[in-house]
Formats: sequence, structure tokens, C-alpha cells
Amino acid sequence: MYPFTHYFYIIASFLFSLIVCYRVIPSVINLARAKKLYDEPNHRSSHTTVIPSLGGIAIFLGFVLSVLIFSNGFMLHELKYIVAATIIMFGLGIKDDLMDISPKKKLVGQIFAALIVIGMGDIRFTNFHGIFGIHELNYFSSVLFSVFVIIVVTNGFNLIDGIDGLASGVSGLCTLVLGLWFLLTKNYEYAILAASLLGALIAFFRFNVFGKKNKIFMGDTGSMILGLLISILVIRFNELNITHDFTYAVKAAPAVSIGILAVPLFDTIRVMLIRIKNKKSPFQPDKNHVHHRMISLGYKHVAASVRIMAINALFIATAFLLNWTNNAFLLSLMIIMGAFFSWLPSYLLKRKNKKEEILQTT
Repeated sequence: MYPFTHYFYIIASFLFSLIVCYRVIPSVINLARAKKLYDEPNHRSSHTTVIPSLGGIAIFLGFVLSVLIFSNGFMLHELKYIVAATIIMFGLGIKDDLMDISPKKKLVGQIFAALIVIGMGDIRFTNFHGIFGIHELNYFSSVLFSVFVIIVVTNGFNLIDGIDGLASGVSGLCTLVLGLWFLLTKNYEYAILAASLLGALIAFFRFNVFGKKNKIFMGDTGSMILGLLISILVIRFNELNITHDFTYAVKAAPAVSIGILAVPLFDTIRVMLIRIKNKKSPFQPDKNHVHHRMISLGYKHVAASVRIMAINALFIATAFLLNWTNNAFLLSLMIIMGAFFSWLPSYLLKRKNKKEEILQTT
């Protein structure tokens, strides 16, 4: 028996994580200033001043402490593997933020973290929900596909972390939606997991977007932790919706998942295709992301982030409203919407540049 209701643990985990992250960030900023641990501006940066990029430390502490305290441990038997994988991502991110590591080494570390969650925690996709006529997956296919999804989602969030509020805002939106669904379906353990992450994200968002003297970035530490944890939530969301014999069941769960993760997924695919087309490495950084296009269009960081978040919210609303349809239809719709919104900023930027050229010649 629990001394309090599940709702108490969910609310407490959210508030505790928020408070921890909020209190830790100023200390992290002071440490970064004292040791000169800054994110130096370069040709790809959207900022011009030196800003600490160790916000992931506060997100990590807020989430891990909260989920360990308020999940009661035994409520979520795979919790130790989730925390272990999060610690690996934390170590990997810290090293990359402070010293820079090669994409290959980063990928190896991400695969290792994913295998802990999948192999030991048994958090993996076991069913394709009838997509391409496939239902149950054999163990090898299940592990392979699950690793692929975790790596893609993790790097997707890593890649959109380019302007103030975008990565934390989009991931906060994804976490809120998934957390509410877990709450409604009485999967309280994962609702606590989501609440713990959401609390840390809200505290970080305040300093990242509205901090003047105490501004901070999450760095690779934060973005990779977000990607890992949100991919775990998405996997559980899909697994719980294999059957539809309960209230709030989502019939087209894979397609809805694409809608929830629309911005990081479609932006990553678009950028990778551009790099391959230009005969460059898919892992070579550039300024082809949607948020770079938005900044070039003249939007300030917050305005650009809010608009991109609104687009992600549109994907989510559309996906849930049409979740009663089949996966093939909804997936097709998500891909069409993704292609359109990926193309639109580039089109508007080209139109803006043409107008400026005409004005210069007249």
C-alpha cells in the first residue's frame, strides 16, 4: 500500500524536479563562469556572446533525483536501467560539451545506452501494428529497430537544439502529451517519469529563454538525455497500444508517435538529405535546419521557437484527432505535412531574398 495517492507522487515528482533544476542552474552558471566553461560562438551559432552550455547537469539532477524518490523504485522495475542509460548519456554529453568527441564515439556511447534500456530493461518495440502487413517482431528485429529509433530520436533532439527555447519547448510539449496520456490510462509509473522530466524542462526553459544575467544552454548533455527519455516514453506508448480494449486507446499509435515527434524527426531527415545531396557527411554540422531558416527570415529566437512549437502542436492535434484511422493513412498524412512544413521556411526565405535583390537593383 502507498501512503499517498498516485496523483500525489506525480505532482510531487514534477514540483521537486522543477525546484531542484531551478536551484541548481545558478550554481552551474557560477561554476562555468569561474572555470571559463563557455559555449564559444562560431559560424553556426545563433548567439554572439559566450554562454555556459552545461544546463544538462541541472536537467539530469532534477530528473534523476525526482524519479528515484517519487517512483518508489518497485513501481517501475525497469527504472534502474533507465537511470543507468541516462547516466551514460550524461557522461557522454558532459565530455562532448567540455572537450568535443567524434561522432563515431558519440554514436557508440548512444548505442550502449540504448542496449541497456532494450536488452536489460526490456523496453523495446515488439509490434509494428500492422504497418507493411507486419505485426509481431522477432527478438532480433525488435532490438535492431528499437536501437535505431532511440538513436534517431536522441540525435533529432540534439540537432534542433540551436536557438533559445526550441529543444526544451518541443521536448516539453512531447513530454506533456505523453505524460497526460499515461495519466489518463492509469500508467502512473510512466506518468511520474514524464512529470519528473517536465518539471526540469520548465525550470531550464525559464533560464534559457528569459535569463538575462543567468542565461544557459542545455548542451549535448541535456539534449541527449531528452532524446533518450522521450524515446523510452514513445516506445511504451506504442507497446501499450498494441491492443485497443481500454479507454483512451490509440488505434494508430505509430503514426501518432510520428506526429508527437514531428519537428525533430522531419528536420533531421530534411537536413540529412540536403547534406547527402551536397555530397557532404550526414554528420557534418551546417545551418540548414528549420530554426536557422526562421532566424534568417528575421524572427527572434523566442518568436521562432514559439512558431515551430505551434507547428509541432498542430501535428500532435491532427494525429490524435485522426488516431481512429489506420496507420497507413495517418502516416501518409504526417509525411505530407512534414514535407510541406520542412519546405515552407526555405521557400519563404528564397522569396524574401528575391524581393531584397529587386529592391537593391531599383
